[in-house]
Amino acid sequence: MSKVMFDYTKSILERVSFDPLLFCKELEKAVKTLLPFELEKLKEWLFEYIIEKPELKQCLVVVETI
Repeated sequence: MSKVMFDYTKSILERVSFDPLLFCKELEKAVKTLLPFELEKLKEWLFEYIIEKPELKQCLVVVETI
């Protein structure tokens, strides 16, 4: 089930990436929901995803506090 939740989280983040505030809000929810090993995978994915969308860079603060 954890793979399903991780994939669902990624799909939500991709869908809301047009709005940095909404993206940050959904990212905060993900940090509260996902398991520690999933958070590590999410961090890796985020660093690669944000290269293409620099306006979302401000949201990295959410995952760097983990």
